[in-house]
Amino acid sequence: MSAPARPAFARPAAVLFDCDGVLADSEALHNRIVAEEISALGWEMDAAEAERRFIGLSWRNIVPLIEARLGPDSVPADFVDSIVARVLRALREEVVPIPGVLEALRAIVAAGIPVAVASNSSRPELLTKLHGLGLTETFRGRTFSYDDVALPKPAPDMYRAAAAACGADPHHCVVVEDSVTGSRAGCAAGCRVLGYAHATDPAALRGVGAEPFHSMTELPLLLGLPAETLA
Repeated sequence: MSAPARPAFARPAAVLFDCDGVLADSEALHNRIVAEEISALGWEMDAAEAERRFIGLSWRNIVPLIEARLGPDSVPADFVDSIVARVLRALREEVVPIPGVLEALRAIVAAGIPVAVASNSSRPELLTKLHGLGLTETFRGRTFSYDDVALPKPAPDMYRAAAAACGADPHHCVVVEDSVTGSRAGCAAGCRVLGYAHATDPAALRGVGAEPFHSMTELPLLLGLPAETLA
């Protein structure tokens, strides 16, 4: 069966947000901690290499990569739990919003467009970030982590679930992403994907089907909202 025809985009049925690098400016913090913890296992890397290798991936995807490099018994059973706990402690002190995203989100919500968040973070990490940003109520009932679906990104599961929570057909939704992995997930779900190209090569985002943009101040206009909604 063919997918429903995508309408000419003037206004989406829902907007589905990634979290890290889209809502929360937490990538640098996360990459630093990941690099330190993996280096302690014996795979030396810095934050830049951690970002290059693992951006957009969930722990379900990262642990097998570590084991492939260091051996099948290289990752302690409590590794993920301990690193998540460390990230949570840091996030309670350091989480800040991506510049312009809170204003863009307010304009989208004020226009009556449903929003959801779908992140390859664990659920405790995601909820901590949303709390720190003051967005818990904005996304209540429409918050999805890799703990909530069968397969994390780049599989489409999370964005399909997010669209369903908004009562929307994924083909009529817009996904806001910043990674190739997440953009693949949004496209696989059938959504239009806007790729925030602040840390990822715009050509790489475009190569997997996303439409790159460079500032969150552009987002409402890209969604077809009138300019006065930004006032």
